[in-house]
Amino acid sequence: EVQLVESGGVLVQPGGSLRLSCAASGFVFADYAMGWLRQAPGKGLEWVSTISPLHRILGAYTYYADSVKGRFNISRDDAKNTVYLQLNSLETEDTAMYYCTKSPARSLNGPRGQGTQVTVSS
Repeated sequence: EVQLVESGGVLVQPGGSLRLSCAASGFVFADYAMGWLRQAPGKGLEWVSTISPLHRILGAYTYYADSVKGRFNISRDDAKNTVYLQLNSLETEDTAMYYCTKSPARSLNGPRGQGTQVTVSS
């Protein structure tokens, strides 16, 4: 059974930074693309970022929504079965519940965790 547990969400001021973590279990983590979704209050689910499995020569490919490109950075640690999302230069529009997902890039249909709340406010 796929299990995804997110952590790291907090209240942060505009311009601030934080790192989200997602601990995965129940599948061979290194073999799968992992990503992050978010859902802002009153809005639909939005794809944020995806990281491919790690290629032994090329490394991992990363993909970002235009709204976060240049501000967010996704990474993975296959030894820890964990995927991270570094959020920088946060804006009030980044306020949302953030979900970790096991799914290809831009997909909203994969299994996801319970979410971690990020609130950007002064």
